[in-house]
This record gives sequence, C-alpha cells and structure tokens, in this order.
Amino acid sequence: MENKFDDLRPYTDAELPAALGRITEDGHFPDIASYIFPDRPVEEVRAFIRGIRSTLELQLRVMKPLTERIIHDTTDGFTFSGIEALDTSSAYLFVSNHRDIMLDSTLLQYALLTSGHNSSEITFGSNLMSSQLLIDIGKSNKMFKVIRGGNIKDLYNNSMHLSEYIRYTVTQKHSSIWIAQRGGRTKDGNDVTDKGIVNMFCMSRRDDMVLALSELNVVPLSISYEWEPCDVLKALELYVSRSGPYLKKPGEDLHSILTGITQRKGRVHMHFCAQLTEDELRAVPDMSRNGFCAAVAGMIDRRIRDGFMLRPNNFIAHDMLSSSHRFADRYSAQERKVFEEHLRALDGYPGYDSRTLRDIFLRIYAGPVDNRSSV
Repeated sequence: MENKFDDLRPYTDAELPAALGRITEDGHFPDIASYIFPDRPVEEVRAFIRGIRSTLELQLRVMKPLTERIIHDTTDGFTFSGIEALDTSSAYLFVSNHRDIMLDSTLLQYALLTSGHNSSEITFGSNLMSSQLLIDIGKSNKMFKVIRGGNIKDLYNNSMHLSEYIRYTVTQKHSSIWIAQRGGRTKDGNDVTDKGIVNMFCMSRRDDMVLALSELNVVPLSISYEWEPCDVLKALELYVSRSGPYLKKPGEDLHSILTGITQRKGRVHMHFCAQLTEDELRAVPDMSRNGFCAAVAGMIDRRIRDGFMLRPNNFIAHDMLSSSHRFADRYSAQERKVFEEHLRALDGYPGYDSRTLRDIFLRIYAGPVDNRSSV
C-alpha cells in the first residue's frame, strides 16, 4: 500500500539520511545552520545533521529546540488546551484554522511531542515545493504533498488520491494528520471551513459518509495569535484583490514564511476542540452529500471560532471599526495606544486608499469577535 502513495508521502527513516545529506550540501545550509544553532560552527552542525537517523530524532533534537527558540524570541508565551481529552494511542485528523504558513503546524507538533503524543503528518502544498531544498526539509519533517491546480479531471483524481492517503495514514499507519480547514491562510479574520474539504475526506469511503468521517477521528483545531502573522502583508493582498485576481510575486510565499517566523506574535494559544462524534454526525438533518458536507463544515467552524482565544487587540479593532466603545472594558488605554501605533505600519503605502486599507486591516483582528457565538 505504501508504494501507492510514494508521490505524496513523507520520507521514511531509511530515506532520511540521503535527504539530510542533500540539505547539508545545499548552498543555503550555512544560513540555516546559523539560524537554528547560532552558537555552533557550521561544520559541527553539518556533521550533527548527517548523523540523524530517524524523523523522531530530527524532531526532538532539531525541530523541538528550534520551536522553543521561536517561542522564546518572538512570542510572549505559547499555551494550549483541550489536549488532555485525546488518547495518546490514537491517531486523529486535525482540521485547523490556518493563520501562518509554517507556524500553525509547527506549534502543533510541539504541543503533541511535549504532551506524550506522536507528532502528526502535515499537508504541504505543491506550490510551496519550489526547490529540492524545500522538498527535503518538508518531507523530512513528516510533510506530505497536496497537489494544487489542474483541470476538473485532475482535481477529482488528486482529491481522491489525497482522501485515500489520509484514510490510510489515520486508520492503517495510525499516524495523525494536520490539514487546514480550507486552501490557503485565513487573511480576513474569518475562519471558514471549505465544505469541499469535508467532501474530500468522504471520497475514499462512499458507502457511509458518517463512518467515512467518524473513522478519521476529526478534531477541529483553533490557533490564535495576539499579533496576526503577516497582518500588513495580508491587508495589502486583500486590498489588491478587490480590483481583480491577486498574482503572487516570485518568492512571496518564502517571504511570508520568514516574516511569520521572525515577527513578534505576542501571546499564542492553540485549542484542541471536541472531536466530531458519530452520534452528532448521524443527527445531521440533511443527509444529501451537499447538505451533509455543509453541516459538518458548520460544526467545525463553530468549534474553531469558539475555541479562538480573543485578546485585547481583537476588541480594540472591533471598536475602532465600528467607531464605538462597546468593548472598552476588554482593554486598557495603553493596549489601545500600542495597537494604534502598530496600525501606523500602513502609512508606508501611500499608493493605497488609507481608509480602505485601514478597514481591511482592522477586520483581520475584529472578525473573530463577530464570529464568536457569545462574547
């Protein structure tokens, strides 16, 4: 069965040494090494990386300390909740809101590993596999390829193949998976699950949609950043998108990855929401395929939105957008001053309508307040 998914799957432990060898020989390796291990000579790091023999060893000896340094250097603390409800011996399909290209899944791995769980596999868009270096780094860290683009026939075949791989991974390999609730990051503050993603999960078992999902142990995952990763870049993209399709510039994804990793994020929280149960799936009133997938997407949305940790910035942005003081008791004058100073980063783009750009930016932070079932 493994051979069927060779085009998608991460590297095996047997394939890892060759991949790590290619990484250490890449021209970018000295920069990578100096970032991950700033106090160690490059040749020492090269030898250390070449000596790693398993993905688990790589995650524990390289990725875990790297994540801890990112948390220390760029956040005011990373917390998580709800993981105590999960069984360390079970595999889950984590369906997550998506706020940062790399950090959402990276922080999940950290939460899992530090709580006695196995790390998960991670979806990795084919659009991001732009070089052998990125392929090797990703597939060495349990990332598997999600093929983007193509005609209608390709879309169907790729979706079926992905669905089969997800089912095989969770139910036979007994490995968890992280996947975003929709293609691409949330850029407008409105976390919405694509019902097409739910349909894709069901494609590999057509006889019973309820069992198709319940067998995957679907756990919605909600991650919230006090300071939204790439908030200015997201606002600029949304502004341009109002005039037509947004065309990414060469290297834009890499720039967003690096910006998300290095910029200040304030307090970060991840909530493991309640697992979707067979009983609630069977209680869906409309069991047509479209109705069922829409209902399940709504279940995931409600869990993610209610699990989102609202911070003063969210309430400040909401009050600024509505020109009100409705949530003035949720933040201090100093917190509002800091947010308003951050908002001045938009002043560096004089070619844009300042009012429109400001409102787009504020909605990124205000959206989660509107989406909560109770505030």
